[in-house]
This record gives sequence, C-alpha cells and structure tokens, in this order.
Amino acid sequence: MAARTGPGETLRAALELAAAGVPVLPLRAGKVPFGNCPACARCACGGRPNMLAAGPCACPRPCHAWAAATTHTTVLESAAWARSWREAGAIAYHPGGASLTVLDLDDADAVAWARATLPPTRVVPTDRGEHWIYTGTMRSHNRVRPGVDIKSAMSYARWLGPGTGPMTRLPDAVRALPEPRKETTPRGVVSAGHAAPLWERQVATGCRHTPRYRATGRKRGIAKIRDHKTSGGGSQAFGVARFIAGQHADCPGPCGLEQLAEDLIHAAVSVGVPGGYARRAVERGLQLPGAGSP
Repeated sequence: MAARTGPGETLRAALELAAAGVPVLPLRAGKVPFGNCPACARCACGGRPNMLAAGPCACPRPCHAWAAATTHTTVLESAAWARSWREAGAIAYHPGGASLTVLDLDDADAVAWARATLPPTRVVPTDRGEHWIYTGTMRSHNRVRPGVDIKSAMSYARWLGPGTGPMTRLPDAVRALPEPRKETTPRGVVSAGHAAPLWERQVATGCRHTPRYRATGRKRGIAKIRDHKTSGGGSQAFGVARFIAGQHADCPGPCGLEQLAEDLIHAAVSVGVPGGYARRAVERGLQLPGAGSP
C-alpha cells in the first residue's frame, strides 16, 4: 500500500489501513491531531474509554488525539469526520492498537546507532530519518536517547508508507531503552544522576519558608509530575509550579524559584514532555519573567 498525499486520496488510504486492522486518524497541518471540540475541551467529557482517565465520550468528531484512532469505516466515513479529512495534511495511526512499536529515529546519527545496535526490521523513510517498525507493544517514551522516540501504546505515528523489509519481534534492547541511564543532558536540564537539588539555601535568601519545607515541596512536586508517565505531564508540571508559586507569593524574596524550575522541567521531560513545552509550562506556572503560554 503506497502512501498517498494527493487531494481526495487521504480518506481512501485511511480506509485501506483500517481494513488491514490499523487504527487511523487524520492529522492537520503541522502533523498534529485536530483539536478537541468545545464539549471535550480540557477533557470536560471525561475522555474516551481508552484514555488514561477513562470515561464516556459521545463526541462524534475525532477528539482526543491518538485515542480517536479507529478501524471502523462507518466512523471514518461519517459526516462528523468529513471536514477533518478535507483539511487533513496527513494520516496518523495508533501503533499499539495494531500491535506494533515504532522506533522514531529523527536524524542520521540516530539511524547509524540503530543500524549498529539493534536487530533489523521493517524501515520507513521519514523527512529527517527513519521509522523502524517492530511487532509487539510497549509503553511509549520520548527521547530515550538522542534523536530516538518510542511510539507504541497511547501514542500515534504518521503514516508514511508501508516501508521495506520483514518486521522483527520487538527486541529486549528496545524495551530496555527507557531505563535510566547516566549521560549528558541538554544545557539547562538537570541530569538524572544529579545527586544534589538545585534549589539550594543560598539562592533562597528572602524566602520565609524553612529549607525542610522547600525540600518537601520540591520532592512532592517532582513525584506528582513523574506519576504522569503516559499523559498529562505538561499540565501537571504547570499545576505544580502554580501551586508552589502561590505558596511563595508572600515571601519578601528572592526564593530561588528559577533554580527550582530546572528540577520541575527535568521531571516533566523524563516522562516524555517536549523540552520547550515543559519549560514554558513550568515558567508560566511559576510566573517567571518572559514565560509564555505552554
């Protein structure tokens, strides 16, 4: 089955994938899912039954990103989905729903690493690298190493064609990638092996709280963010940051919240939140200068 991008072909290709047992959904410009309808905004509907926060969803439109992916042709061809297909820039699929795992190799270095390290499997070329597709599922993770994401359960991948080569069973080497490793992290992000907290006493000279109170707040906040391993990490990071900012609203300052921000950002990145989004969410929650909308 060849990938199709011409006008009028997107839905037809999606129906062929659905007939093959691959749950699909439309992507809008920018390769992102269509936004939730007003009734489902901020999960007001409770979320679709297969989301992390289970609940009924009567919305007929393709809401809730990957969870909207389906193999039901009556849904795909419904009037409620028609506008999304007309405006779609690409097709996405839910790898976990098709019992697949996609190793998203985002650049030449990541591809070279995979070729030298992992068992070969079906390969699909992408704009900047390759998708390696294995049979079997696992939890999805972002940035398991430089330029490498894992897309499987509760995630979506862009459909770029069938690829070449036979598919190999998901190897233990891929399953082990999300395990903690000691390696250099991007500038401004705390290393997973960093033993001492960045939110130290000397940067909080005007805080009215004790060091123990600050340390407890930091520990609990990071734990709350890391509890969201599959979704909601960015929103939780914003919520934690906003709560902590409120606790320090009456301090004469400074309280060293800029240093705390790095710990919260790292916690969000560790559960798959994109770095830029994590930083904006935390800085906006802490109301730091220059913070924008996440």
